[in-house]
Amino acid sequence: MNIKYGIGIDAGGTYTDAVIVREDDGKVIDYTKSPTTYPDPLPGIKNALDSLNQSYLKKVSKVSVSTTLATNAVLENTVSERPSGHDVALIMIGDTKDPADPRIPYYITVEGGHSANGREIRFLDIQSIKDFVLETKDKVAAFAVSANFSVRNPDHEIKAKEIIEKMTDLPVVCGHELSQSLGSYERGITAYIDAQLVPISTQFMNAVVSEIKRRGIDAQIMMLKCDGSVVGIDEALRHPIESIFTGPAASLVGAAYLSKMKDCIVIDVGGTSTDVAKVTHGIPEITDEGAVVGGWQTKVKAIRMETSAMGGDSHVWIKNGVISFGPRKVIPICMAAAKWPSLKDKVKKASIPSKIQLCENIQPTKFYIRTGSKPDIMGKTEKELFDRIGDEPTSIGEIFTDGLPSSVFLELLIKKKLIHAIGFTPTDALHVLGDYTEWDNEASEIAAGILSKMIQTERTDFCEDVKSSFGKNMAAYVMSYLLREIDHADIRKIIDNKYEYLTRFKVGVPVVLLGGPVRAYVDDVRDAIDAEIILPEHAEVGNAVGAIVGKVTKRIEILIRNVREGNKSVTMMFTPAGRKRFNNYPQALEEADVVGRQLVLEYLNNSGLPIEDHKIEVIKQDIRINDSDLFPLETNLVFVGVGDVED
Repeated sequence: MNIKYGIGIDAGGTYTDAVIVREDDGKVIDYTKSPTTYPDPLPGIKNALDSLNQSYLKKVSKVSVSTTLATNAVLENTVSERPSGHDVALIMIGDTKDPADPRIPYYITVEGGHSANGREIRFLDIQSIKDFVLETKDKVAAFAVSANFSVRNPDHEIKAKEIIEKMTDLPVVCGHELSQSLGSYERGITAYIDAQLVPISTQFMNAVVSEIKRRGIDAQIMMLKCDGSVVGIDEALRHPIESIFTGPAASLVGAAYLSKMKDCIVIDVGGTSTDVAKVTHGIPEITDEGAVVGGWQTKVKAIRMETSAMGGDSHVWIKNGVISFGPRKVIPICMAAAKWPSLKDKVKKASIPSKIQLCENIQPTKFYIRTGSKPDIMGKTEKELFDRIGDEPTSIGEIFTDGLPSSVFLELLIKKKLIHAIGFTPTDALHVLGDYTEWDNEASEIAAGILSKMIQTERTDFCEDVKSSFGKNMAAYVMSYLLREIDHADIRKIIDNKYEYLTRFKVGVPVVLLGGPVRAYVDDVRDAIDAEIILPEHAEVGNAVGAIVGKVTKRIEILIRNVREGNKSVTMMFTPAGRKRFNNYPQALEEADVVGRQLVLEYLNNSGLPIEDHKIEVIKQDIRINDSDLFPLETNLVFVGVGDVED
């Protein structure tokens, strides 16, 4: 019997997870976790693959990847200069605001655009586009184009793209290709980010493909999208922005699969953050607004999620006798001590700074180490501090040998990614309590002893407080997700004081927990909210499972609207392929059903993956002025196609 297997890979912020799934029954055969490598995640992926049972690799027929690469590339652009050659030229067409943002160095707004009914209101200024392309083509890696009301008529975006492609060999991304939502400026930003990510994602995915082939694995290579669906690698590279936030997408799909729950809330505890999202009828809940990435408002359809900055690797620190969390992620002391054994002795010798000096960056259990990145321009004090930090963990006392200047200089080195911080984390607290013992327990115990003295409590009690607070935070974010109109602080107060007020939140669907150390928090979450708490088998690698078990999904929106043309009323149909005029409403509805299904099937067939079975669901919403009206004012049709990838 020829049994086939699939490999799922999730390159997260802290770990790169990999799983082998048997395709005939979906059973997880083997899994591994390997530290994610920076700035190049490929070595981490290689390490994860090396740790799997090699006897299965020749029988693998599918490989699917999810990663935070695209998200990180955008986020890092907010604090550092964009890498040379990754600039994008943005062309805005019609009545729209200028992108007056220093992160967009090359842009132009030209005449053109259409009305809400898709009628051309100004001729496209072709000459201005040609002049701009000629001026910028040697300075950028790609072009982005967005026109006013292109979702009603994409003709001007298509013409601009044709001009650019004739004049250059560079990628061109149009706003209407990525979103059918109104908002030409936001579509322009979406196209801009997508174009910026094309060379970055191409480099990453080419490296993954070459690594898979180097190992002799003859498999379909897929990538997870931010709506929880998968797509063939070639299609993924056409619009890499759709891989933004694939981590939460993978966790949702994986949680539903492992728990066998079609309706559930998912809590995914990672090193950097804790994410909460929802699955309904087996499909992730999608936000109506576009995803916000690095301060950019986009039109990318992504999973709706509630995110807490408190993750397993969040820094736990003391100020004025109060325990604080984060907001920055650090390397847990237990993990760092396993890699650098000398750290343990340095923790033992750590002295407590004065109360005035204490802050997140200056703690007795805080250490620093170089990242390996080459320093750029630095001020005198920055350079002096950087020179004192080596390739082994360096204590506060070793850095500030002649007193403690403002911690702002350490902050600058961290933001420039020249140094990593090491500190006490919730993961360390679990090591002290014996709930999670992956790394060096003794190092965590020594650090916990120092911090507990600062708040005049016992070491174990201190760690119990850290753990309890983390568990309550998980529960509070579940309720913030469900109760959107209630302030998170008020929800946390109710959870913290449930016995005093005799109140307790009840959740009507199961809550599934995912993440490496998440089993340690089951009781804490159960105490905080009244819900069925599920800890599925292989919860620690749920994201990687989600990457390989995802389906091919496509959403197509079609709008039908009665409009006035002079003294005559006509029915217009607006689709991603363009607009069409009809003499009557029923005829437009009939045509819309055919076109919507056809566009979904075209996408499924062109996904780069063999589809063995599919289904299409149609969601219809009418808008009427009066219930007695024979036909609605407009109808919005959403066609959702789901296809199974052939084994």
